[in-house]
Amino acid sequence: MAERRFDLVVFDWDGTLMDSTATIVAAIQAACADLGLPVPDRAQASHVIGLGLNDALHTAVPTLDPADYPRMVERYRHHYFARDGELVLFDGVPALIDRLAAEGYGLAVATGKSRAGLDRAFAASGLGARFHGSRTADETFSKPHPAMLLELIDEFAVSPERTLMIGDTTHDLLMAQNAGTPAVGVTYGAHPLDVLDALAPLGLVHSVAELDAWLAANA
Repeated sequence: MAERRFDLVVFDWDGTLMDSTATIVAAIQAACADLGLPVPDRAQASHVIGLGLNDALHTAVPTLDPADYPRMVERYRHHYFARDGELVLFDGVPALIDRLAAEGYGLAVATGKSRAGLDRAFAASGLGARFHGSRTADETFSKPHPAMLLELIDEFAVSPERTLMIGDTTHDLLMAQNAGTPAVGVTYGAHPLDVLDALAPLGLVHSVAELDAWLAANA
């Protein structure tokens, strides 16, 4: 058997494991409409997925007065929670995570969600017990700052070179670059192929099945 290349595999959540991009975009757009603000188009709204919520709203709605952030956050959460019970994992995700766990990889999540949001997603998806560590945007610096990855690397006592980040946004890939870790981009989430490819990740895959095959051959 070939020697394993990685000890720790870190996944983004939204748009990588869970099919939530459209719901997040719709919630951002509806919150802007509620506040009478310019409504970002899909490309603008999906670009901020993966950032912490305040960073995401500041980027998606640059005209938003900071004093109105709490109201914007409340409206976003209202619209998101109205639909988050409908969210599902991408096909093949549970089997992929189970295989990696059975093969002894360390598994973690680094997400722009809050801790409460990730815990809710863990419980709803049934995946929480499979992961050995996680970091959220309200616990440390938001992506693309490397803190999430560096803290997980320290927690698992592994090297950056033996850690793999998997995500669907440039924020994920830039975080990996900033932490000195290899990364794989998935093109079925929030950010398009061309912007992911421009960051020269170790691999680019177009489905969970392709990700599973890539990991089996390269991880």
